Amino acid sequence: YTLLQETWRTSWELIRITIPVAIITKLCEELGLISYLSAAIEPAMGLIGLPGPLGLVWATAMLTNLYGGIAVFAALAPGLELTTAQVTVLCSVMLIAHGLPIELSVSKRAGANLLPIGAVRIIGALVYAYLLNGVCHMLSFWQNPASLMFRVPEAQGGVGAWFLNLLQNQGLIIFIIFCIIVFMRICRTIGLLDLLERLLAPVLPLFGMGRQAAPITVVGMVMGLSYGGALIIRETSAGKMDRQEVFNSMALMGMCHGLVEDTLIMAAIGGKFGGILWGRILFSLVATFLLVKLLEWYAVRRRLFQRNGI
Repeated sequence: YTLLQETWRTSWELIRITIPVAIITKLCEELGLISYLSAAIEPAMGLIGLPGPLGLVWATAMLTNLYGGIAVFAALAPGLELTTAQVTVLCSVMLIAHGLPIELSVSKRAGANLLPIGAVRIIGALVYAYLLNGVCHMLSFWQNPASLMFRVPEAQGGVGAWFLNLLQNQGLIIFIIFCIIVFMRICRTIGLLDLLERLLAPVLPLFGMGRQAAPITVVGMVMGLSYGGALIIRETSAGKMDRQEVFNSMALMGMCHGLVEDTLIMAAIGGKFGGILWGRILFSLVATFLLVKLLEWYAVRRRLFQRNGI
C-alpha cells in the first residue's frame, strides 16, 4: 500500500508538469514555433552533436525537471532519426543540468552562491556532452538507431490520436516510476546504496571537503541534490562546514546527483549507462578536482598580491 502511495505522489508531481508541457509543445509545433526555437538553440546543440530541436528538450528540463524534458522529448524525438549515442548525450546534459530554479535555490540555502553553481552545472553539462559525443564518434560507440519506447501518433490521426498517445505515454512513465521505486527499495534492503557510499567516501577529501562534508556529499550524489542539500543546510547551520567546503560539495553534487533514480529514468528513454552513469561520475570527479585546484591557486595568488600591495 505504501508503495502505491509513493508511486502516486511521485506520479502526480509528474502529471502536473508533463501534461501542460506536452500541450504547450504541441501548440508550438502546430504554430510552427518549434523551428524558430530550434534555430536559436541549434548552434549550442551542434557543438555536442545534437539536432537543434533537442535544445528545447534540454531547456525544458533545466526550467522544470527531468519529466518535463521527457514530455518534450516524447513529442519531438520520433521525427529526428536519432542514434543511441545522441540520446545518451542528451540524457547526460539533462542529468547534469535540470530543475535549476529549484535545485539552485537549495544550493543557495546551503550557502553556495547561486550564479557560480549554475555556471558550473551548465558549462559542465556542455563540456561533458562535447567530450562524450567525441568519444562516441571516435570509437563508433552506440551509432545504431535509437529505440524509442514512447508511442507516436499517426500524422492522419489528428488531435484525438495525439491526446490518446499522450495518455499512453503518461501511463508508461508512471509504470517506470513504479519500477524505479521498487528497485530503490531493493537496493536499500540489500545494501547497494551503502556500498556506493563506502566506495566514494574515501576519495572525496581529495576534492576540498573535510570529514563532515564527505559523507553528506555521497548521500546527495546517490539520493539526490534536495536530500543532500538539506543535510548540508543542517551542517552549515551548526557551523560544521566552511563556505569553501559547501561550494565544493554543491559543485560536485550539482554535476553528479541522483545516481540511482535519475539515472534509471534516463536509461528508460534510451540513455546508456556507460555515458549517463560511469562517464558522468568520472567526469564530475575530475572536473571538481580541477575546479578546486584552480580556486586554491587563485586564492594563493590573491593573498600574494594583497601582501605585496598590488
